Amino acid sequence: MVKKWVISDPSVMMGKPLIRGTRITVEHILEKMSAGETIEQVLSAHPSLTKQAVLAALEFAAEALKADVVYPIGAGK
Repeated sequence: MVKKWVISDPSVMMGKPLIRGTRITVEHILEKMSAGETIEQVLSAHPSLTKQAVLAALEFAAEALKADVVYPIGAGK
């Protein structure tokens, strides 16, 4: 599903991954959701998005994290 929705074009939004047909970045969707917004609120704020596009953004982020080395941040200090 990700390939259908998430694209990256160096000439658009500095190449950041975004939702096809929009200038809405995966980063923006993640920021809104991490701030506590629901999918419905994100969709209401961005009528050009669909639920499938938002879910694809989340899936893209999860896959990106699997591919990278993640360093723990000072746990329990």
